[in-house]
Amino acid sequence: MTTLVVAAAGPLTTVQDLGRPGYAHLGVPRSGALDQPALTLANRLVGNAPGAAGLEITLGPFAATLTAAGTVALTGAAAPFRVGGRPAPLNAPVAVRAGDRIEIGSAVLGLRGYLAVSGGLQAEVVLGSKSTDTLSTLGPAVVRDGDRLPIGPRAGAPAAVDVAPQPRLGRDVTLRITWGPRADRFTDPHVLTHTRYTIDTRSNRVGTRLIGAALARADARELPSEGIVLGAVQVPADGQPLVFLADHPTTGGYPVVAVVDPRDLPLLAQARPGDTVRFHGPEQ
Repeated sequence: MTTLVVAAAGPLTTVQDLGRPGYAHLGVPRSGALDQPALTLANRLVGNAPGAAGLEITLGPFAATLTAAGTVALTGAAAPFRVGGRPAPLNAPVAVRAGDRIEIGSAVLGLRGYLAVSGGLQAEVVLGSKSTDTLSTLGPAVVRDGDRLPIGPRAGAPAAVDVAPQPRLGRDVTLRITWGPRADRFTDPHVLTHTRYTIDTRSNRVGTRLIGAALARADARELPSEGIVLGAVQVPADGQPLVFLADHPTTGGYPVVAVVDPRDLPLLAQARPGDTVRFHGPEQ
């Protein structure tokens, strides 16, 4: 069996597919790639099914070798990319010889890169998914230096393209929202849409923490725990909003002021600490 041998895993590299939605009633988050269009594109480029498992590489650098010839594609964040010592294009199928070193430098734009290998990564399926869940620790362990990741048989031919369109990556992200079930718990929920927030360094796959104008509570009473959905904008006691991502808890007691349009969450997945976030509400 072909194996991807990891030489340098970087700060956080995980196995991800399209996740395990539908288990929130059991307390299980959906997990899966934070930038699903990027993973889907990478799989398409190497001839995999859209939901095949690949690697989500946060910031980088990352390095590995394949034990047999195959095809790889790197999408998502823009980063230096070399295969077998030669520069390789992003968003394109790249042929790899047995033993070629695959090297991905630190991201220069965006935050998360997606590496797909023809045949897809093989891992135990847990509740219908091979994804690593960093909150509940379901699925494969976080990738470490020296790991040997098995690759499945080639499913199809690589895409007949030179380079796919470059996704939009920016340092100033605008997110569309609908107002949430607890917007009335704040004296002025529109502070959210009138503020430019900065992404905090404490952000992770569970959620993006923001720094900016605080939302003041109109009702200081605590809520019982309620269901949490992907993209929920929760406001803890300090008034600083938090946008929940794929590894979010399924319940929470802080009020949810808004919910981000799921189509905009890939933009947030590629925003990095120090980047700015604006919210666009339905009243604007």
